[in-house]
Amino acid sequence: MDAPSASESRDEDFEVEQEEEQGRAKVAKERVRVLHEPKGKEGRKATGVVYWMSRDQRANDNWALLYAQQLAVKSGVPLAVAFCLLPSFKGASIRHFGFMVRGLTEVEKTLNSRGIPMLLLKGLPQDELPKALKTYGASHLVCDFSPLRIGRKWREEVAEATNAFVYEVDAHNLVPLWEVSPKQEYAARTIRPKIHKQVPKYLHEFPALRDHSKRNGGNKWSPAIPEVNWDSVWSYVREHVDDSVPELDWLKPGEKEGRRMLDLFLTKKLKDYNSKRNTPVEDGQSNLSAYLHYGQLSAQRIILEAMKHKAKAKESYEAYFEELIVRRELADNFCYYNQHYDQFEGFPDWARKSLEEHAADKRSSLYTYEELERGKTHDELWNAAQMEMVHLGKMHGFMRMYWAKKILEWTESPQQAMQFAVKLNDHYEIDGRDPNGYVGCAWAIGGVHDQGWKERPVFGKVRYMNYAGCKRKFDVDAYVRKMAKFMSEPTGTKKTEASAVSRKRKDKEGKKEKEKEEETNEAEEDEDEDEEEEGEEEEKQPAKKARRTAKRTVAQSAGSRAAARILKTKKSSSRGK
Repeated sequence: MDAPSASESRDEDFEVEQEEEQGRAKVAKERVRVLHEPKGKEGRKATGVVYWMSRDQRANDNWALLYAQQLAVKSGVPLAVAFCLLPSFKGASIRHFGFMVRGLTEVEKTLNSRGIPMLLLKGLPQDELPKALKTYGASHLVCDFSPLRIGRKWREEVAEATNAFVYEVDAHNLVPLWEVSPKQEYAARTIRPKIHKQVPKYLHEFPALRDHSKRNGGNKWSPAIPEVNWDSVWSYVREHVDDSVPELDWLKPGEKEGRRMLDLFLTKKLKDYNSKRNTPVEDGQSNLSAYLHYGQLSAQRIILEAMKHKAKAKESYEAYFEELIVRRELADNFCYYNQHYDQFEGFPDWARKSLEEHAADKRSSLYTYEELERGKTHDELWNAAQMEMVHLGKMHGFMRMYWAKKILEWTESPQQAMQFAVKLNDHYEIDGRDPNGYVGCAWAIGGVHDQGWKERPVFGKVRYMNYAGCKRKFDVDAYVRKMAKFMSEPTGTKKTEASAVSRKRKDKEGKKEKEKEEETNEAEEDEDEDEEEEGEEEEKQPAKKARRTAKRTVAQSAGSRAAARILKTKKSSSRGK
């Protein structure tokens, strides 16, 4: 499915709206698409503007909210922010709803200080938003962009059910998705230059959100929009939301806390990010994924702040830019242009074919969903990673790759593996139901954004990872010890005598498998390590990646055979040391 062309999707008035007004920067017209334009109302001024906040839950650094205010200021009308609170959402628990709602309370306070009321609606957007627009006489609706199926369905149904103008703004990506590429990109190497080419156009400071109470209609809604009753909101959440997975106590929600965590990362961790981020026993990652997922922090703001530290940490800055911008926007690209992004059918043809050819291969161990959920496998490293996710709401990026690949190895089919991985990820990860999570599982299990490798049982040509490879990379025992306090029954699960007997048998078989892995000859170990390093899913090493990209580019360019031989010689020389 292709994105609408820029010329097809923009209002003629956008050019006027892009002009500087009293020295205040405007929202780039390329960020905005028209989803619905009522016939016969073209060019009419707004009577009231509502910003439907969903993916980007923040008052500051929010292009969608800024565009909504831009429309309201132009017509001198009131502005409001609407949020639709669902009774349930794709396996989300109180862990997710709690983080989100606590963040929204801070958003409302900031909005109120700017004279912008929040309208919190309980129910589905397609049911509640059209009614609210009619009740308050709003003629213009601005919404967030999301590449996921459910969000797209909501926006389409809202647009069909209202007589208002409906605009969509990509406030999540640095470069708007539809401006980067009109198709699904093959890999990071194909989308990277397209993003970098447009960075100078989009990477600039945000304008401040205006005080809307003193001018431009202010909060003159009729009827008046009341303040949110948060006690009622919490009662609604507790009544409807799964509480089997508790809220996190180590990670606090909200824009202010997100900025504090960002400052901590930039001042304490960024300088060592490139060397520590792929080591599970180190605290080298940013811990900002939850704030990005709920939109409590803008990726653009993070990069703007990180640029201030670039001179002292150039390699780490470049590595972080690769992860935060290139890889995240690649994930959005995949989910937008591939409707099967969370399913086996979304894997590339070569991977599907190879996995199907090996679907009947004997598995050394088979585990049920419940056994995986409880972290009751023969592999203590995998169990530790699973418990990290269950109890901390996150899993180290390197371990996420190993974790998903072992699910492929220990389940009945690649289809079941993808289903289990997505379900576990979405239920326990604080940033579940995110393009990054879906692409991470699809990369590990189905070769998405990767290439074919040495053919093996079960995996086919999908990249392989094993326990022995992990031992070569980091202190596995230290990681297991670090997670030992969590090695107990996960929340909301039960064990039976039968499952305990079954697990003992599988543990015995699994230990034999691990012993066999450790007997791998040195040549194969080198090959495995190459596979693991060449395309590390979430926390890649840009220096290594850049060298590999250079190899491919040089080798493919006309008249470059000599340079290719030099690169090959360097590789042989380094392996001989």
